[in-house]
Amino acid sequence: MYTYVKSIATGLKRLKMTRSGLDIFLQKIPERLSCKKIGVICHAASITSSYVHILDAFIKCSSLKLGAIFGPQHGLFGQTQDNMIEWEGRYKHPVYNAPVYSLYGKTRKPTDDMLEGIDALIIDLQDVGARPYTYIWTVKLCMEACQEHGIPVWLLDRPNPIAALPFDGPVLDKDYFSFVGGAEIPLCHRMTIGEMAVLLKQRYFQTLDLHVIWMKGWWRDSLYHETGLPWVIPSPNMPSVNTAMVYPGMALFEGTNISEGRGTTLPFEIFGAPFITIETLKRNLDKRKIPGCIFREHDFIPTFQKWQGKQCCGMQIHVTEPRSFLPVFTAASIIEAVIQSSDKGAFKFKDPPYEYEYGKTPFDILSGDSQLRECLLQGESLKKQQGKWKKDTQSFVKLFNDTAYYPEKKV
Repeated sequence: MYTYVKSIATGLKRLKMTRSGLDIFLQKIPERLSCKKIGVICHAASITSSYVHILDAFIKCSSLKLGAIFGPQHGLFGQTQDNMIEWEGRYKHPVYNAPVYSLYGKTRKPTDDMLEGIDALIIDLQDVGARPYTYIWTVKLCMEACQEHGIPVWLLDRPNPIAALPFDGPVLDKDYFSFVGGAEIPLCHRMTIGEMAVLLKQRYFQTLDLHVIWMKGWWRDSLYHETGLPWVIPSPNMPSVNTAMVYPGMALFEGTNISEGRGTTLPFEIFGAPFITIETLKRNLDKRKIPGCIFREHDFIPTFQKWQGKQCCGMQIHVTEPRSFLPVFTAASIIEAVIQSSDKGAFKFKDPPYEYEYGKTPFDILSGDSQLRECLLQGESLKKQQGKWKKDTQSFVKLFNDTAYYPEKKV
């Protein structure tokens, strides 16, 4: 192994921090992969604790042969901004001397020719712990392709930045599976991408040869800043851990005519629309005493996406107590308050298409079924919906407990 890789391991020994799956992998590359032709699925956030990108680390390892590079939604280095903005690969990378393939375009599942000659697939993606985030569903499609071709998968685990938050939101109904949800899990699920891969193997790909390189020094109740790991934005509209905390709920706004803050510097943390009466909305929200957060008036003018160029009356969500913050219940409460405090018919749910789904309503595939949308339209109690979520989550928790690898608290 090169001195370069050894220096990474030496640096880690001096630092008291979480070690990611990539850091662990580089300390001792599995003998099974020696001189094998590997495919790598990665993006901008696929870095070591010393900020070295996985591809730069791999090309310096004499025991690894880089055969193909795959990138998920938003591109190999985060170049595509919005949903349904595809990027096409199929070019030879000038530095890494390997073909680059897009898994967010005409193809989302690796094809036979993409996998030709590949002996193993290595996956290193930073997930954010929310069901609608597409990276885990790219992983699922890759697991399916690798099972079909008999290719082993090595997944390098990373922290779930919002694992300290409670379970929250509806459990996805299997009739609503899509590219923003491919397993019966709640919106806020508390699992790492490695644990999710194990769950997917148990449920769908039992013959897949899967190896997860687990982290060391991480516990589920930790906040991301406690890991000591650098934060690199995993997608253009996920600039901070604060964004990740609100995202499991605020992603629902993508299925409405309320701006979720795309086209601003605070996507998902701010929301608004020209038709909102802010004083009425703030009074409505303040009365609810929603746990773990504070709402503050903050108007904005999106530079792209919904309400582009128009002033939106809006607010910012400030998460004050992460471990008691319920991102999905909070977002549903905001939508209910907007409906109650706006002119009749001003608020609308968007029509398809959305993320390759052309039949079902975008809000429904995001939330998990049609029940939350119907509840909001009919003015029914959100508390009743929340009770259903908790009941449905109980069955998921059993699966979670069977799959969970990391301790709940620091030991």
